[in-house]
Amino acid sequence: MAVYTEVSDDALRAFLGEYPLGDLIAYRGIAEGVENSNYALKTTAGDFILTLYEKRVDPADLPYFLGLMEHLAARGVTCPRPVAARDGTALRLLAGRHAAITTFLPGVWPRTVRVAHCAAVGTALAALHLAGADYPGARANALGPAGWSPLLTRALADGGAAAEGLAPGLAEELTAALARILAAWPDGLPRGQIHADLFPDNVFFLGGSLSGLIDFYFAATDLYAYDLAVCLNAWCFEPDVSLNVTKARALLGAYAAGRPLSAAELAALPVLAQGAAIRFALTRLYDWAHTPPGALVTRKDPRDYVRRLRFHLAATDAAAYGL
Repeated sequence: MAVYTEVSDDALRAFLGEYPLGDLIAYRGIAEGVENSNYALKTTAGDFILTLYEKRVDPADLPYFLGLMEHLAARGVTCPRPVAARDGTALRLLAGRHAAITTFLPGVWPRTVRVAHCAAVGTALAALHLAGADYPGARANALGPAGWSPLLTRALADGGAAAEGLAPGLAEELTAALARILAAWPDGLPRGQIHADLFPDNVFFLGGSLSGLIDFYFAATDLYAYDLAVCLNAWCFEPDVSLNVTKARALLGAYAAGRPLSAAELAALPVLAQGAAIRFALTRLYDWAHTPPGALVTRKDPRDYVRRLRFHLAATDAAAYGL
């Protein structure tokens, strides 16, 4: 989450007038994240989240995202539910942006990731994949393998200056790694609706238990095991970017208890983890160079994911992850 688009008091009150949510009490921008503009709302009807979708989000994808959240919530996945306006629609315009209001989930995301958190995320991710299996919508993963070469080109459009400023030789390293990953990318693995961005700041805990999953705006129809590899990268590395094998084993084991992994999925785990690492290294590199000055957003260093990528490139099989 982030704030790129400012919303005035008058515009917000007029916008809320179209919803059965009572009167506005307070609102504030949420700075965490990098994609859309988000505000926490408090009205006389309760607490809600307002999201304004920024330029990276294709408006044509929004019905898929909102519909998936509604579908998953109806099947027991604790995630935000879109709030319909009085005319029955959940998607509207505000401050020149497409916008939606969703329900608020209580809890906080874990600043220090523990083994129990990893196990809970594995269980929740398997449940999400199973719950989404009969969702009728589909969306190609714009940030999946087909999108990585164009993303690399855009990230290096400055001649590689941003990459070289972070680490000499980084542009060449990423180019070589991407060629290797794409050549080895698997076909025929189980696929369906995936979250694709289930980082710690998108998972809430309350009283020691997982209380909700948020931010479905990278969701897509893609490989389930790729989604698991995204979580492996996000949850199982320590601050020094060493893999915590105990956390990895807890995450993978809890997931497999809910949705067993095939032999082909296990065999593909290293290259899937490589793909997940380079995807986030590239988007972070692009954002590092292109985040507008003054935006209420925290840039993320791509080098953290380059270090993860190096680990996965050296992995030969699933045993590297504690299996």
